[in-house]
Amino acid sequence: MDPLESIDQIIALVEGARSAPMSRSNFVFDRADMINLLDQLRADLPGELRRASALLDERDKIVDAGRREAERIIAEAEAEHTRLVSINEIVVSAEHEASRMINEARAETQRLRDEVDDYVDTALANFEQFLTRSLASIERGRDKMHALREIGSFTPSGEDDRPLPF
Repeated sequence: MDPLESIDQIIALVEGARSAPMSRSNFVFDRADMINLLDQLRADLPGELRRASALLDERDKIVDAGRREAERIIAEAEAEHTRLVSINEIVVSAEHEASRMINEARAETQRLRDEVDDYVDTALANFEQFLTRSLASIERGRDKMHALREIGSFTPSGEDDRPLPF
């Protein structure tokens, strides 16, 4: 279950709870339901965090693979450059080709790095949205709880302490 759904269920359970007899600020709800929902939420959140960590690990692996590939390409380009330079008739041509290969390798490295950064940024943005929605949901739940607490403790002047009719 999605952690946001768990939070919504907890809020719904608190909102739908009956007032305790002879009390305006205490509510009655099924303890097992609340514990089950909180356990589910506790179980779901680490999964989301593990996914975010896995995304970061995946990004690091992709960057490392790209770096190794770029180093391999650059090493090949430099080796090719050295071999071509040793042949007098094609020295100029070899220098140009080696430079082109190095520039291509660097451009490919930058392209791969940009792709990885975009992918990770998108994944982190999605996770940030999830966390923002979660925090907003929690804040709404706390605001409702505080509002209910304030409503429950409000006593108009001149009235006795009889419980509310609901």
